[in-house]
Amino acid sequence: MEFSHKSVLLIPAVDGLNIKEGGIYADCTAGGGGHSLEIAKKLGKTGRLICFDRDIEAIEAAKKRLEGYDPVFVNRNFSEIKEALNELGIDRLDGALMDLGVSSHQLDDPERGFSFHNDAPLDMRMSGEGMSARDVVNEYPEEKLAEILFEYGEEKFARGIAHGIVSARENATIETTGELAEIIKRNVPLKVRKEKNPCRKTFQAIRIEVNGELDALNTALDDIFELLSDGGRLSVITFHSLEDRIVKQRFNDWCTGCTCPKDFPVCVCGKKPRAAHITRKPITADEAELADNPRSRSAKLRIIEKLPQ
Repeated sequence: MEFSHKSVLLIPAVDGLNIKEGGIYADCTAGGGGHSLEIAKKLGKTGRLICFDRDIEAIEAAKKRLEGYDPVFVNRNFSEIKEALNELGIDRLDGALMDLGVSSHQLDDPERGFSFHNDAPLDMRMSGEGMSARDVVNEYPEEKLAEILFEYGEEKFARGIAHGIVSARENATIETTGELAEIIKRNVPLKVRKEKNPCRKTFQAIRIEVNGELDALNTALDDIFELLSDGGRLSVITFHSLEDRIVKQRFNDWCTGCTCPKDFPVCVCGKKPRAAHITRKPITADEAELADNPRSRSAKLRIIEKLPQ
């Protein structure tokens, strides 16, 4: 299947980086190369662009899209950015972009096992390596399953769904997305099944667990911020509340100065802001983008700029 991915919030995310010719920039989630291409166009011949993606299919697609430019492609998780850049002899960035979550291609390719709309092998691995969704569904204890469904999927019927999964696998191994989807539907109230597809939250939770997405995000945010030059910018696009909460809290922490009680006459904590908000409120897709790409509906873009210390 040909790699296809529509870059969400393409122009505001790239423009938000305030790209300088000759600068060093990282696209931490190259995907199909949409954001990377826009960055490359602005960089000029003396700039450097490093494109990360854990999905080798994404890397190959981005290489084709960026023919004629000269980026460096790194087939690694963005949580390894500090080590990867060190190996390239790079110790600073003028900007970085992160487009989080699962790509359109990963969702639309049934064989990747990300979607509950198709019956395919349970996989969900972005890198194609390591623990799969099949391992999680068939091997995790019931209590652990309920925990990840509640925490990563914010699924209020987590306990019932986890119990249903464990009961089903006692009879036969759960092998496909279709089998899992049917188990989920049987273990939520009829009213919920009638209102909307009840599988989304469970599939999201399992995908996050399989790929260690939130741990990787926490690590990458800290490392990227440390790598930013003074005046360097970080653009992050999130797609669900867990991601957005992490990004929002980290950005707010970096942008907050004195934390002394308001009744203190002078500051005694000495805390100074390390960054400034470029976007006070997140940027979301406009009506034209929503019409062209419904998956942009949940996207939120936040941007900060690192301050001189």
